[in-house]
Amino acid sequence: MTMSLARVGGFIAAIALGLTVAGCGYNTIPTLEEQAKAKWGDVQNNYQRRADLIPNLVATVQGYAKQEREVLTAVVEARAKATQTRVDVSQLTDPEKVKQFQDAQNQLTGALGRLIAISENYPDLKSNQNFLALQSQLEGTENRIAVARRDYIEAVRLYNTELRTFPGIIWANTFFRANKPMAEFTAGENADKPPQVKF
Repeated sequence: MTMSLARVGGFIAAIALGLTVAGCGYNTIPTLEEQAKAKWGDVQNNYQRRADLIPNLVATVQGYAKQEREVLTAVVEARAKATQTRVDVSQLTDPEKVKQFQDAQNQLTGALGRLIAISENYPDLKSNQNFLALQSQLEGTENRIAVARRDYIEAVRLYNTELRTFPGIIWANTFFRANKPMAEFTAGENADKPPQVKF
């Protein structure tokens, strides 16, 4: 009888310890980290979608505006750089790597803006159905990028806050010492000014 009470008491203590650990937020840091990594995947997927649209857009514009070779070349080169600059989830704690990625994407955004802007000079291009469809897809993709970036920034904010506040800071300083704050996107130069692109 005493042995069975000891077993029952041990079992109850184990359950209580498990509930205490679960209730104190032990799982919060890894959960928030995984959510931020998933949001980063969404960011990368949307940037890749944009990169996949560019060859068709360049080919369409090239058919109408061959003399705009400089702008077309700038778009192709910016796309190449943007697709080569990768940040995997293990590098999200390195602000310099995230900044390099962001800079490459911003350079591509600027080159695309110039490419779309030249369509104003070519009425036939502006009315081309293929160009209009690609332009619409590009605009939709830019919106998806903005949403994915916003979601990633929020996920990183929650994760970083958990590492620095109670009770997360206890877990961060004991069991999750290897976990470092993740880098966020930063506003680029002239971010306070709207882009001067006409459609």
